[in-house]
Amino acid sequence: MIEMEQVYKTYPNGVLAINGINIKINQGEFVYVVGPSGAGKSTFIKMMYREEKPTSGKIIINGVNLAKLKESRVPYLRRGIGVVFQDFKLLPRLTVFENVAFALEVIGESQKNIKKKVLDVLDLVQLKHKARSFPDELSGGEQQRVSLARSIVNNPGVVIADEPTGNLDPDTSWEIMNIFEEINNRGTTIVMATHNREIVNSITRRVIVIEDGKVVRDEARGEYGLYD
Repeated sequence: MIEMEQVYKTYPNGVLAINGINIKINQGEFVYVVGPSGAGKSTFIKMMYREEKPTSGKIIINGVNLAKLKESRVPYLRRGIGVVFQDFKLLPRLTVFENVAFALEVIGESQKNIKKKVLDVLDLVQLKHKARSFPDELSGGEQQRVSLARSIVNNPGVVIADEPTGNLDPDTSWEIMNIFEEINNRGTTIVMATHNREIVNSITRRVIVIEDGKVVRDEARGEYGLYD
């Protein structure tokens, strides 16, 4: 479960990005985070994997309060959280297989387990045939599928996605969403910040709307709304 209690985030320049958010997300939920540009969505998302630290309040994921977590423990926290970015963040000199395997190598997984897990997850995202390819040999959609494979290869309980379809064409975006749905159907919690109105309105899930750093709407099967 993810829980935020009276969370505030003020940046050094004085900008109040998060203004007293209280939210609970249960295990297995699929949640969209939407709202206008500059509303605080990215800060909200980044605090969940401790890229940003709250100024005050509690953020509890898997029983751990991220606000009080020592920096040395952050890598261990992230073993249970998969993160998918808009710009993929793949390592250009590593193959598809090696990019995904890297997430397991850093936690000391055995080579035997790495091979099995990587091939299984590449099969899930339909890229097993591209295992030896390099990122610059892939389309944008394929690169995002590699990024998604890397985020779930360790079977995390939570996957956090920040605009995962932002750089993709409509058809490719739907392919990525189908994979997210499959992951969610397996019991993984999905929290996705997005500006894609069509996806939110078509694949109806819980919608949390953030404006001016506050949650202004939270609906179990919501719609996108009128935002830029």
